[in-house]
Amino acid sequence: MDTAPPRDTGELTFRDATGADVPALVELVESAYRGDSSRAGWTTEADILQGQRTDPQGVREVIESPGSRLLVVERDGAPVACCQLEHRGEAAYFGMFAVRPALQGAGLGKAIIAEAERTVRQSWGVREMHMTVISVRDELIAWYERRGYRRTGRLSPFPYGDERFGIPQRDDLAFELLVKELATEG
Repeated sequence: MDTAPPRDTGELTFRDATGADVPALVELVESAYRGDSSRAGWTTEADILQGQRTDPQGVREVIESPGSRLLVVERDGAPVACCQLEHRGEAAYFGMFAVRPALQGAGLGKAIIAEAERTVRQSWGVREMHMTVISVRDELIAWYERRGYRRTGRLSPFPYGDERFGIPQRDDLAFELLVKELATEG
């Protein structure tokens, strides 16, 4: 696992997750995507997927995996967001992005993704960020497009039958790869 000292950007503190963060991060991710609590924000997947989004084992694997970081974003010492960063050769993968539902829509996500891009450029020297988004999530994909990500049309199948990723409520789910070229810092 790559680690870095906490980085304070004024209002927010970014730090690498530890095993002690697992319960709070599972709760955060679940609250942003599943169940009625997720409906307070705009990133909910409650209408297309039920069941869990992640579990303690999945979060722990991201924290402990070589070449992977799970950034915890804190405000006043409390976790308000998180995102996974994984080094994949010439690119980095961005995933497990969650912002507390009550805080969505206020620019927090934009600040976090900018910090994630800065982090992977600085830590790994990558020039591209990759992510996968459920292809029917038009509003979410549009949000990423406004941040410079482009749709590739490259789809991978949704893991139907594997309830670790949720219980699909429709039969047309797939993941689409989104890519962003990262500017070099200078």
